[in-house]
Amino acid sequence: MVKGKVVMLTALICLSMFAVLCSNLEDDNIKALNKFESYSELKAFLEERKTHYPFGYYYSFTEDIVRLADLGSLDYSKTNVQVEGVDEADITKSDGEYLYLISGQNVVIVRAYPPEDAAVLSRIFVNGTSKQLFINNDRLVVFYEEGYWNEAKTFIHVYDVSNRESPTLAREVIIEGQYFNSRMIDDYVYVIAIKSVFAEDDDVKLPKIFFSDEWREIPATEIYYSNIVDYAYVFTTIVAFNVCDDVQEPTYGPILLGATSQLYVSLNNIYLAMTTYDKTFLYRIQIGEGEINYVADGQVPGMVLNQFSMDEYAGYFRITTSHNGVNSLYVLDMNLEIVGRLENVAPKEQIYSTRFMGKICYLVTFRKVDPFFVIDLSNPLNPRVLGELKISGYSDYLHLYDENHVIGVGKETVPASEGDFSWYQGVKISLFDVSDVYNPEEIAKYVIGERGTDSPVLSDHKAFLFDKEKNMLVLPVLVADIKENQYPDGVPPYIYGEPVWQGAYVFTVSLELEEKIMLRGTITHIENGDVLNSVYHITRSFYIGDFLYTISEGKVKINSLLDLSEINEINIKE
Repeated sequence: MVKGKVVMLTALICLSMFAVLCSNLEDDNIKALNKFESYSELKAFLEERKTHYPFGYYYSFTEDIVRLADLGSLDYSKTNVQVEGVDEADITKSDGEYLYLISGQNVVIVRAYPPEDAAVLSRIFVNGTSKQLFINNDRLVVFYEEGYWNEAKTFIHVYDVSNRESPTLAREVIIEGQYFNSRMIDDYVYVIAIKSVFAEDDDVKLPKIFFSDEWREIPATEIYYSNIVDYAYVFTTIVAFNVCDDVQEPTYGPILLGATSQLYVSLNNIYLAMTTYDKTFLYRIQIGEGEINYVADGQVPGMVLNQFSMDEYAGYFRITTSHNGVNSLYVLDMNLEIVGRLENVAPKEQIYSTRFMGKICYLVTFRKVDPFFVIDLSNPLNPRVLGELKISGYSDYLHLYDENHVIGVGKETVPASEGDFSWYQGVKISLFDVSDVYNPEEIAKYVIGERGTDSPVLSDHKAFLFDKEKNMLVLPVLVADIKENQYPDGVPPYIYGEPVWQGAYVFTVSLELEEKIMLRGTITHIENGDVLNSVYHITRSFYIGDFLYTISEGKVKINSLLDLSEINEINIKE
């Protein structure tokens, strides 16, 4: 989480350097994506824009509803994704019988059910940096990188795992560039890689893709481009392929863009968001059955926070942005033209989280208190705030409990006495009642630890496990504690605690209970007290039937959901 903030800070510094230059460049006549007619046209395009930036190019980017499936009568949890039916690659996957885990340079396949027979079945060595994976019936898709910067390559290996004890490589696709993100819809995987446009000799190096045992350079005449002038041009290449058909060739399409910062994918469209100093440029790519068609581009004022800031619903695209204390929500049509707007929400604050639910948007901003907004989108041409709640703390992630309740996970805060800000404290879980959209309430909260306490959920929704039917919420947490006896006059709110524990907090969340968020128990993988040893930091959790599986890079633990008693433990480090 800290690393991500440093990357974003670096990007913002670079953006600030070019803010004045960008403000002088005309972008009013931006047209839809076009294709180059030749390599010389592509090179001239870049050279002309390079003169705008005497300091040269800078290249960096950030990566920025639990579903049930049947395995006979057995239910199990899958990756927490944003859009139902659009799977997101992760470091761990479950299919209800097996777990597929990234552990160092190995992808480990574990028999998970039944718990008493749990064991490591096989390991796949990855000759590079493991990124993420998918599982689709008997096909395991593994993404990894080799090389750095201009020499980076994204490897996509598809394994036949019909025999989990002996996986075999069924297909290999390689894309020049760094792995950015991916999605899987039915049997089709869509992968995005980002590559610098220049080689070491300052010549334009066209992107290449490898499949069917040969490298293919993508000619300039197949590369789309935007007329948006940017400080960091890269080739953003989208590749689509059928996981279950090894003969069908991949489809692909590169675009010459600025550095893509965020990605949102619906069942029918990929949206790329490219944020500059004060604008976010958007690109809509229509997808389906592996097809890739570039259909629209547009722009909105402000900078987008993450993928949950974007949403597609009933033929409209919605997005929230922030810039210099101005927070806004925009509604765009499928041509990415703005048709509705709600601007200047919570002036001088900053958006910390967004969640769209059909005709409603929930929005959290923060500076000194946490305004939780309920926004009506039933008329997309005229968004309006219905209700607002001000409480201490903020939520980095919002999750839908049901149509009338929302779970928030973030930090508790203490207002500073000397300025217009607050000191964040421990991790805070909130339960909001939004049944009265004009008067939302925080009906329960639970705070873990003190200042310095953290959870990967605050920056990665895939670490969040919730199941309403089981009344269960699981969060991985690093707990920090302050020794109060060292502060006889009281603990100042800016003091950080020392890390004392890492593991999973397991909660019962139920509207039927008086204490609606109740700690059920905790699970840790750390045995020797070495809290900072991240190999045994729990990062993911799943359930299969009546058992909870917690996963770190070093081990898998299986506990009973009834009383959290330990059933089994599997070491996955070699």
